[in-house]
Amino acid sequence: MPSDYRRTAVDRSSILIDMTESCEPRPRVVLERMYQAEAEYLAAGGPGAASFTTLAPFFDPDVRLWQADALPYGGLWRGHDGIEQFFLAMSATWDRFEMAEQTFLSEVDPLVVLTHVNARSRVTGRELSFPILQTITVTEGLITEVRPFYWDTAAVADACSAADR
Repeated sequence: MPSDYRRTAVDRSSILIDMTESCEPRPRVVLERMYQAEAEYLAAGGPGAASFTTLAPFFDPDVRLWQADALPYGGLWRGHDGIEQFFLAMSATWDRFEMAEQTFLSEVDPLVVLTHVNARSRVTGRELSFPILQTITVTEGLITEVRPFYWDTAAVADACSAADR
């Protein structure tokens, strides 16, 4: 009987370990919750009007977001301050940026999300419809890296350029 007791204790220990590991949200769940928080942030007025504290809990303090250099908001955006500045730059560029359809192509790190965007340039008023493929890394329940790949960065840059007018 004591040997059965020890085996039961070991089994319970492994169950506790499994439960602890499963308490961390899956990467897709983290991303879906962030997308919901982003929608609430934008509905509340977005950059300059709404508090970034709605979004900050989803991002690692040292998160890195790479945008193609050819875009009006291109470059590396780092940390919570960088992400907040990125949203300000996006808001200055786009009057509307609707993520119309999203498809998760991979739910393991890095996640791969195909997003169809409908947008209108704040400067030119031109409307665009285009795909973005993103790889997103989630570590210990926080977004640590985002790399979006635009189908046609030249078309985006042209649509946002006052020189087109």
